[in-house]
Amino acid sequence: MNRLAELLAWEPGLVRRVLHALAVAVLCVVFALVAPTWWAQVTPAPAWTVPPERVQAATEALTRLVVVGEPRPLTNYDRDHFGPAWFDVDGNGCDTRNDQLAHWLIEVSLDPVQPCVVVAGVLHDPYTGHRIEFERGPDTSSAVQIDHVVALADAWSKGADTWPPSVALVFANDPGNLIAADGAANQDKGASDAAHWLPPDERFHCAYAVQQVLIKDAYRLGVTPEELGALTEVVRACPAG
Repeated sequence: MNRLAELLAWEPGLVRRVLHALAVAVLCVVFALVAPTWWAQVTPAPAWTVPPERVQAATEALTRLVVVGEPRPLTNYDRDHFGPAWFDVDGNGCDTRNDQLAHWLIEVSLDPVQPCVVVAGVLHDPYTGHRIEFERGPDTSSAVQIDHVVALADAWSKGADTWPPSVALVFANDPGNLIAADGAANQDKGASDAAHWLPPDERFHCAYAVQQVLIKDAYRLGVTPEELGALTEVVRACPAG
């Protein structure tokens, strides 16, 4: 302590240099510890590739989509039409949300008491390209959400309102219509169709549009002229296989 007092009193230039060196060393240590996690969050994941045959199938399906002049208003939309949320339609003992988390996440940890429940994992989010650390909990689970690629409300307004409950339940839990995604991006999308929302990461536009086209074709759901134009533009711009 006396030596420090002497330095402060008699050698201010040296003290400044020593303190500066210490500060730089501390910053280097902190950066070495934090940078890998931070960089993983902001560095986009590799681009998603779409098999050429899938793009071709979507290209053909575009010509079959039913164009609707005006979608039905959502004033009477009822989520219950699609059955209980994340119903275990395949009977494997796991609800659909946990099935999808286990499918999309890596480094998955399961609950030891309820082996179907995903308690932690890592998502390479297709919508933003970011790496998201998932941890189950009341304040953290919403960081990763399961998105209906064709939103339920959008489906309802373009034909699904007339479906029998059994078909609506299957649609709401169809793995072909589900993607684990960044919670904020999913909330931003809401019930929008492709004419009004596409994923923030442009490199996923092709995969997203192809999936929407194939789903709408499979379930005979309608599209607006504007929506058809947006889907056609993205599918035609898909990278050549």
